[in-house]
Amino acid sequence: MTTDNHDLAVRMADLARNIAAPRTVTAVLAEVTEAARDLIPGVDIAGVLLVGKGESFETLAPTSPLMFEIDKLQMACLEGPCVQAALAETVVRTNDFRKETEWPNYSPKVVELGVLSGLSFKLYTADRTAGALNLFGFEANDWDVEAETIGMVLAAHAAAAIMASREGDQLQSALSTRDRIGQAKGIIMERFNVDDVQAFAMLRQLSQDSNVKLVDVAGQVIDTRGK
Repeated sequence: MTTDNHDLAVRMADLARNIAAPRTVTAVLAEVTEAARDLIPGVDIAGVLLVGKGESFETLAPTSPLMFEIDKLQMACLEGPCVQAALAETVVRTNDFRKETEWPNYSPKVVELGVLSGLSFKLYTADRTAGALNLFGFEANDWDVEAETIGMVLAAHAAAAIMASREGDQLQSALSTRDRIGQAKGIIMERFNVDDVQAFAMLRQLSQDSNVKLVDVAGQVIDTRGK
């Protein structure tokens, strides 16, 4: 069974527009995982796994609650296709977990959950967080090149959504920091009858003397307003 190229192109275009639109990353990732299930024959469940520092991880946009169990299992075993894709390989294909010997702890346990095959794609998130788009089937599947190609395109969309979201968060944080420093400078200018440059120099000196971040010193100044 092959995927109709027109349907694929339409779905990809929709995903591209959704990433550019002002929508939450969760909503975009949900559309990516649903698209994977719809467009790739043999995919029964899908989700995104993000692996952070230490033992932290997060399951996003699962099409089934079973994805939470699969991700917990992989992180507990510290092996499996999702972990390997997120941390090392670009694409990890498993046609039949019953015959898979690379993950001796994980494979038998995922088979017990009723999962027999999987495809995992590395997400390039441009930060310290690793990630993977993970697709699983309840039957053994001979995943072909078309399945891998579609999965890689969907993984690129997922990564773009995550990066766009984080860039937005960073921008919002930067604007908030600038506003707090500006408020603090205004308070100091009024309180000590100094100009903008002198007020910022005072804030910076306080930060250096107390070994506290400049934005936190600004917050302390704002909190003392009226006292």
